[in-house]
Amino acid sequence: MHIYPQTDSRHFPHNEIHCDLLVAGGGLAGLCAALAAARDGLKVTLVQDRPVLGGNASSEVRLWANGASSHMGNNNRWAREGGIMGEILEENVWRNKEGNPVIFDLLLLDLAQRQSGLTLLLNTALFEVDSQDGRIASVRGFNAINETFYQIHASQFCDATGDGVLGYLAGAEYRLGAEELDELDEKMAPGEHFGHQLGHSIYFYTKRTGQPVRFIPPSFALDDITAIPRYKRLTSTLNGCDLWWLEWGGRLDTVHDSETIKWELWKIVWGVWDHIKNSGEFPDADDLTIEWVGTIPGKRESRRFMGDYLLCQQDIIEQRDHYDAVAYGGWSIDLHPADGVYSSHDGCRQFHSKGTYTIPWRSLYSKSIDNLLLTGRLISATHVAFGSARVMCTCGVLGEVVGRAAALCHQHRLTPRQLAQPQQIPLLQQRLLHSGCYIPRQRLEDPALGAAVSVSSEYQPGQLAASGEWQPLNERMALLLPLRAGESLPEIGLLLRATRPQRLRVRLMESVRTGNYTPDCEVASQWLEVSGPEQRYSLVFPYRSERDQYLFIALEDEPQIEIALTDQQLPGVMTVFNSLNPRVAKHTRQVADGDYGVDEFDFWLPRRRPHQILPALTFTPALRCYPPENLVNGALRPEQQSNGWVPDPQDLHPTIEWRWPQPCRIDAMTLLFDNDFDNAMETVQMGHHCVVSPHCVTHYRLLADGEPLLEVTENHLSVCEHRFAQPIEVSRITLEVLASAGALPVVYGLHITAGMEA
Repeated sequence: MHIYPQTDSRHFPHNEIHCDLLVAGGGLAGLCAALAAARDGLKVTLVQDRPVLGGNASSEVRLWANGASSHMGNNNRWAREGGIMGEILEENVWRNKEGNPVIFDLLLLDLAQRQSGLTLLLNTALFEVDSQDGRIASVRGFNAINETFYQIHASQFCDATGDGVLGYLAGAEYRLGAEELDELDEKMAPGEHFGHQLGHSIYFYTKRTGQPVRFIPPSFALDDITAIPRYKRLTSTLNGCDLWWLEWGGRLDTVHDSETIKWELWKIVWGVWDHIKNSGEFPDADDLTIEWVGTIPGKRESRRFMGDYLLCQQDIIEQRDHYDAVAYGGWSIDLHPADGVYSSHDGCRQFHSKGTYTIPWRSLYSKSIDNLLLTGRLISATHVAFGSARVMCTCGVLGEVVGRAAALCHQHRLTPRQLAQPQQIPLLQQRLLHSGCYIPRQRLEDPALGAAVSVSSEYQPGQLAASGEWQPLNERMALLLPLRAGESLPEIGLLLRATRPQRLRVRLMESVRTGNYTPDCEVASQWLEVSGPEQRYSLVFPYRSERDQYLFIALEDEPQIEIALTDQQLPGVMTVFNSLNPRVAKHTRQVADGDYGVDEFDFWLPRRRPHQILPALTFTPALRCYPPENLVNGALRPEQQSNGWVPDPQDLHPTIEWRWPQPCRIDAMTLLFDNDFDNAMETVQMGHHCVVSPHCVTHYRLLADGEPLLEVTENHLSVCEHRFAQPIEVSRITLEVLASAGALPVVYGLHITAGMEA
């Protein structure tokens, strides 16, 4: 029993925290930043104003996280995010392939809670910044749940709040709305009619009960559904998270008017549900009920802070590679009308680039505040460029970048601007690549520190046996095949049949830009006279490649012809179709209905597992696309080449050996495996076919100078880092591949950390 007598006043307790890095905001960007910095040795405090992590991906909003892979709906092959963001996606599919948002919350909380060096403060809102001489010294926050004030001192600060709370309070330069056309000549600059900001959305889940459910709308529900010009697109079969276009608020202050926007969105959602349940137009909705409605809006856009570089439309469409490229994007430039659901425009205007683009380090720190890092959706970008870079998996990659950068700035006593200098930025780029954080068109230098590599075998596919299944050529179909500089394309054999004699045109195509997967240049073509019954046909193109690249062997659509399929799978080789993914495009070809400064090109899309197919093929001579030298070329995934090593299918005990001429002192090592970097792995709602991709190494053993070092079972990650409490000194590391997830195992490399902090 405690009795507290009356006093004149009382005060809530105050806690002081000292750390190396304060990360404000616990969305995917903030979490990745905090994890990266803590893993690189910093003492980190992560402050989140909500009870869970994940931001728009959390159970409070329930939007699926996506990024450069764009629902596998554009030409960005093998583009899923790597590093910590990739780890989160892979871990979620392993634990939660059904896409339960509550389990995703749990995964994120687990990652933060078990990370040494990371202090997590949930339900804590920052409200004051102490700045001195162009630097932030400390911040103050309040947790209304435990009634505690916090003062947090740090040497570096990362703003991942989405709205830029730290930057705003510290007085940093920022922008709201869209730039005018004449500032940067961005032809997608929206103008006043379309509107200068993206709005908010509130999502909902539905379920069938098996019995009639009535719905009585609240007094504030929208009563005139025709106020929504797109209301005829409403159906009873869509889940509420598919209705992302139930959006509003782009004409208001998307920070300070958020409560007004929320109430209008509730009005819209309940009006839509009233229409579905009570209009009589959807009799199959009789047994439907709403299971969940968001209580906070999913916010798309607010403040964007100024760095030393302003990312713009041309960076994306022209796929500019910056000297300080540290991250990448690949979502379309996706702009929404500011009037949202009440607009007569389509719900979005989307234009894709022909491949991925890079994001410079100079966009990820404040030009106003010396020690303020920027990540997530408040980076230095125009409204148009932001339309692509804002998606959550891209934001997660940007989070890891600033976390790793903060550690380097701490270790080398650099400011973020000093780190951006040409002589310094390779420190960050190489650190990111070393940790498995992919950067397009960049490679890790000497990943195994000069080791010689030998393998037990090498797979050289010559024949892919027919399975008995046939695929009609109802749409244009292409084989995406790697070829090395100086190599000639092998003779390719196909099994075809037709209901009657037909001619089939086959085109050899390549991408103009190295590293792209958009076949925008025809090199040669050949006609096949398909006589009717099953028969093998040969494709012979006298072509020698001048560069490492992927080629397209494209078959025109001819429904009367069928091609034989195989059950085998080739890593880094796939079949794509000139087809449509309605989530990200309206046509099988990107077509601009105006002068928007974008390219027109065909979409060539794979099919999602388990619907992927590969033709039954012969190669003469056999393909040599999985040699052991791939293990030390510094590539992290297929790009221009397959870049992986694959053992022969008859090799029952695949092994790799890395050998040094002198003993090597190793602090840590990172193995890179395959987990289908082309699979989008959206976080919630979508669901996935399998918990780990078939080519992933699931069971392996490492030996040091022939003695067992460690063994891992049930691996499901593409990046596996092993740090040692005490450095080990070895002359030889051996990897024994003991099992895969069902297909040929793939190994991309072993990254060695020696003589430095891991």
